[in-house]
Amino acid sequence: MEEALTVVIDGTRPPSAETVQAVHAVCDAAEDRAGSGTLAVHVTGVPAEGWTTGLDVTKVSKWERALRRLERVPRATVAVATGDCGGAALDAFLACDIRVLTPGTRLLVPKDTTATWPGMAGYRLVQLAGPAPVRRALLFGQPIEAADALRTGLADELTDDPAGALAAAARLAGTLAGEEIAIRRQLHFDAATTSFEEALGAHLAACDRMLRTPAKAAS
Repeated sequence: MEEALTVVIDGTRPPSAETVQAVHAVCDAAEDRAGSGTLAVHVTGVPAEGWTTGLDVTKVSKWERALRRLERVPRATVAVATGDCGGAALDAFLACDIRVLTPGTRLLVPKDTTATWPGMAGYRLVQLAGPAPVRRALLFGQPIEAADALRTGLADELTDDPAGALAAAARLAGTLAGEEIAIRRQLHFDAATTSFEEALGAHLAACDRMLRTPAKAAS
């Protein structure tokens, strides 16, 4: 079984050029090392007061594009969250396929004296859990406790053995091709917002791709 690729996201720091580069670098490695395996994302920390000082929409946009690339990477992604997680840590956690919490972890939408941060974490929270369970977190910055995250589908597992959880995720991904996982992931994303007629073409194309694979291997 191939060793997992790993990136660490520190939520105490605002998205920066270094954070963006770290995500792109691990995605580059996943694309270069085609095949099976997992990409592990370790996240922890929440931003301190005044964390948006120095941020601008260009920096935020670059960070969101890096996260979108992580969501499309040709490899199963596994996030492990420890302690309070907000800001960039929350963003990266929500962008992964399998999301693991350690005991005592809380998910927080950062806020200042006027409002909560309106980044794409809010969008992903609603996509994963639905609007009602995350309303207080999005509007008022109320922490989402680990048990609630597990109950609403924001997390898949609560464990005091993150290494074991990563190993289990690697076994789950097994020998599944990373490129095929990326295709299934996109079909899953699209199913929530796409009509049957619009989705049919993409599903047929994926079926055709899979049916042609044995023929390619034999040629």
